[in-house]
Amino acid sequence: MRQIILDTETTGIDPRAGHRMIEIGAVEMVNRRLTGNTYHQYINPEREIEAEAMAVHGITNERVANEPLFADIADAFWDFIDGAELIIHNAPFDVGFIDHETQRLNKARGKPVLGPVAERCGILDTLTMARKMHPGQRNSLDALCKRYTIDNGHRVLHGALLDAEILADVYLAMTGGQTALILDSSDDHSQRSGAEDTGGLSIRRLSAERARLSVVVPDVGEWQAHLDKLERIRQAAGECQWDRLDSQNAQASETESH
Repeated sequence: MRQIILDTETTGIDPRAGHRMIEIGAVEMVNRRLTGNTYHQYINPEREIEAEAMAVHGITNERVANEPLFADIADAFWDFIDGAELIIHNAPFDVGFIDHETQRLNKARGKPVLGPVAERCGILDTLTMARKMHPGQRNSLDALCKRYTIDNGHRVLHGALLDAEILADVYLAMTGGQTALILDSSDDHSQRSGAEDTGGLSIRRLSAERARLSVVVPDVGEWQAHLDKLERIRQAAGECQWDRLDSQNAQASETESH
């Protein structure tokens, strides 16, 4: 299953009041493993960023003044998310902004080319999930990191790609996965993940790099010791047949492998 963990930053809180997206960050996960494929883009919103929003994400008007318009990046962004299940913390907020942008673009193009998101992607809201799992508790992304012991100490301001990568760890932890975090300022991945915007740190999670578990076959001495142990259990317990078939099959497989 292909999933995209996604986050956005905006000029304010309500697209109906004319607010726009200024940053999109997304990471790809297939079969619960991060693939290393990311999407990260700053956007010129063609309007001023509210001071309250700037205090949250630290993105200034000057920072995005020379970035492309949403119309310039919309097709590449849509290609990245199309057909995937989107995992978003407080999904109505981000999906609302994406749909608002695509509606504006479709109107300008004179035809419905993109969206709505819900017609082309699955949507999983981790905030709704967290509220069901932890009723009556704080369920912000920071609170979930603390609850699931996920390191987000390097996160001072919100950033779309950084938050998406942290949310990937939170989602895996919430759904029974195991994750780990490595910080490495010299890794080539820093250029892909926009690490220069997070204090020079690149973020590389072990869930994306974990090798397949190797199967270690016992040698002849280890196998004989195992059989001896089973025999002692059998003698102590009386008549017991539970291990004989599996042991014989395994021993035959070991003989064939040699």
